[in-house]
Amino acid sequence: MFQNMPPVVKNLLLLNIAIFVIATLLQITIGTDLNSILGLYYIKSDAFRPFQLITHMFMHGGFMHILFNMYALWMFGQILERVWGPKRFFIFYMFTGLGAAVLHSAVIYYQVYHVSKTMSPEAINTVFEKGLTAIQQGKYFVDASMAQLNYLIHIPTVGASGAVFGLLLGFGMLFPNTELYLMFIPIPIKAKYFVMGYGAIELFGGIANRPDDNIAHFAHLGGMLFGFIMIKIWNKDKKNFF
Repeated sequence: MFQNMPPVVKNLLLLNIAIFVIATLLQITIGTDLNSILGLYYIKSDAFRPFQLITHMFMHGGFMHILFNMYALWMFGQILERVWGPKRFFIFYMFTGLGAAVLHSAVIYYQVYHVSKTMSPEAINTVFEKGLTAIQQGKYFVDASMAQLNYLIHIPTVGASGAVFGLLLGFGMLFPNTELYLMFIPIPIKAKYFVMGYGAIELFGGIANRPDDNIAHFAHLGGMLFGFIMIKIWNKDKKNFF
């Protein structure tokens, strides 16, 4: 399988899997959580570092998380890389991943602003100064607003999902009428309808903003949005649809 796989997809798969294995071993052996170092934090958090805009794309929160992301990368990525070539595919993958981080960070910034309006300056300062330490020690604020603000500021975002959703969007735009056979769906569905349906689900999940939802819906939408922009720029003088 790896011998016939295009180079960028193959190397991305190997890199993500290797980092996941290393992170798991470090967590088990010495208790070091790489996700807390390389995951993407709120831009005004003391834990934020610029390199996290890149590194968060190669971190994952568990086996099922990386399994679904890598499966989608393998399934859609190799087709797009064969159409575009390695260089253009890599640019698209990184661009959509960074775009996902940008939109996600903008939404978090707005949510922090919205939550902070209901809090006193003292409470806000307490969250910024003590919230990260509290999370590291497994402690949480009793006050609901402080707990929510602390979650927004000091819980990192990880995963290649933003870039993967960009690939999904790219596949749907280049091959809109290709029929997909999906698990749990007994009939084939055209790629364009699958992409639109998935996008609608993510938009609904992002707007609902459930407190127990650990999915970065707007990061997924950011990957799709920036993927759409990139393809429109590339195809402004031609149409390559199948």
